[in-house]
Amino acid sequence: MPAPPAGSRGRGEPALVLGALGVVYGDIGTSPLYAVETVFAVDGGAVGSATDDVLGIASLVFWALTVTVTVKYVVVVLRADNDGEGGVLALAALVSRSLGGGRRRAGAAVLLGVLGASLFYGDSVITPAISVLSAVEGLEVVSPDLSAAVLPLAGGVLTALFAAQRWGTSRVGRVFGPVMLLWFAALGAAGLAQVWARPEVLRGLSPSYAVLLAVDRPVLTLAVMGAVVLAITGAEALYADMGHFGRRPIRLAWFGLVFPALTLNYLGQAALVTGDPRAREDPFFLLFPSWAQLPMVVLATAATVIASQAVLAGAFSVSRQAVQMGFLPRLRIRHTSAREAGQVYVPAVNRALFVVVLAVVLGFGSAARLATAYGVAVTATFLITTVLLLVVARVRWRWSRRRLVLLGGVLGAVELTYSAATLPKVLDGGWLTLLVAATVFTVMTTWHRGHEALAARRAEREGPLAAALAEVRAAGVPRVPGTGVYPHLAEATAPMALRATVDRLGVLHERVVVVSARTADVPHLPGGAGITVEPLGRPGDGFVHVAAEFGFRDPPDLAAVLRRALPQTPGGADAVTWFVTRPVLRPTRRSGMSAGRTRLFVALTRAAVGHAEYLDLPASRTVGMGAVIDL
Repeated sequence: MPAPPAGSRGRGEPALVLGALGVVYGDIGTSPLYAVETVFAVDGGAVGSATDDVLGIASLVFWALTVTVTVKYVVVVLRADNDGEGGVLALAALVSRSLGGGRRRAGAAVLLGVLGASLFYGDSVITPAISVLSAVEGLEVVSPDLSAAVLPLAGGVLTALFAAQRWGTSRVGRVFGPVMLLWFAALGAAGLAQVWARPEVLRGLSPSYAVLLAVDRPVLTLAVMGAVVLAITGAEALYADMGHFGRRPIRLAWFGLVFPALTLNYLGQAALVTGDPRAREDPFFLLFPSWAQLPMVVLATAATVIASQAVLAGAFSVSRQAVQMGFLPRLRIRHTSAREAGQVYVPAVNRALFVVVLAVVLGFGSAARLATAYGVAVTATFLITTVLLLVVARVRWRWSRRRLVLLGGVLGAVELTYSAATLPKVLDGGWLTLLVAATVFTVMTTWHRGHEALAARRAEREGPLAAALAEVRAAGVPRVPGTGVYPHLAEATAPMALRATVDRLGVLHERVVVVSARTADVPHLPGGAGITVEPLGRPGDGFVHVAAEFGFRDPPDLAAVLRRALPQTPGGADAVTWFVTRPVLRPTRRSGMSAGRTRLFVALTRAAVGHAEYLDLPASRTVGMGAVIDL
């Protein structure tokens, strides 16, 4: 059984279900704002308002929700938890661990996870922009004279959203659930009113209408599928946020409210269009009577802010995982909640996303234009998740080949169709998300490869730890009272800061502790686990090695490790002196990378948070020892 989700202790299941409504379903819950409108705008309005066309659209949307969201994510993917955590990087780490000795296959799985995470950043750019724009554009339905206020208001909402990230979601999280509860209730009620007036639209629940549309107009149907995918964007959040709420609350929220409300709303929009073809221009807001449209603009804006907040929180979480797994440089990471381990704020990521999102809003100017660019990264992420899922099903769940072929065949056919349908969007703006993903992927892989090259160069300079201790003993290096602690990546080599202390200062503390930490393929390790203490050299030399393991979502708190590993340290862990190496890199041709990527790695190293700050070491008791390294 997986451990309870972080921060869930003491919280009842109803509270978790309500929380899941506010965070997990924010993105997919706001898709009705623009999905159907985009479908009817395909190819300049090629989809007509005839009953068969509208029922075909309703059928495509309903079965997209059923197959991709309900069957794939809610029923199957949620089973593939990495010790209670989800998300494409966590899934890749699970696959890597499951494959065991297959190093090449495990490496390929992790690389797929990195690609999926890169695509998620592309999605993180589009989602806040299209969600907020589509909500604020409801003002144009209330009064066309307000159209000039749309862009300034959207920019203001987004600015406030990104500015508020530094305070985290813990304070506002309590209102997320109730707001989204009201939102889904409004979606369901508005759709039900139209379905009640035109019950014949319920025929759209049959897959036969989707099949008929595909047979009669295959080229148009493929184009429509590129818009239908907008109805299921945000499905990945079901999996990514599993660690916050757990599998059962997410499923209860989906089957108990979200799925019925979305189904009713999409059917209601279809019913409205069959009765009034002019409603195709904005079928969502026209579902409501005129007196309710302005309140719905306000509620929709709140819902889209929540949806955007969930995506940004996911981007921060993915960034932290990538740092811990060695695919991003050290970033300044702030924990914004004392109870929720998953709530973090990454200022550098927040600033970068804000600049790009604001540029996207001003560049595209409308939700309709943004919709033409949306979906490319999402469908690619779907495919990556499916591939990794099939590996887990085979290796961990021991599924038969027939079950694998059935699941892979259905999901592969559907998601390859989505991908083919979104390919034309690349030229219409989809290149933007791919450009963001390619940039992030290049940064991640460059950092990972460069970090390995740097570790190899450092190992050459450092030499064996045992040899360094023997040199200290033979030279009779004077010892001074106190404890010196040397954080070090490797376990077999001597820290460069230790050698520099001897060479430049000519002394060492009477007790020297070398602390090594590594990141495991699991999200969390309980306190005290994964710590080993081993004396170094001869008895009485005063050298100790401490090795610690962290989960990829755990903060690397070396001070806490020291307190647990060496409780008898004179003066306690707060009295020790920390020594860190501050490398200065010189690019060479030995890095194994192109000159451009080598320069990129050096630039990333300079921009990264210092080792002492990343480890949260006390500035007043930390000494940095510089070292020039030829990369």
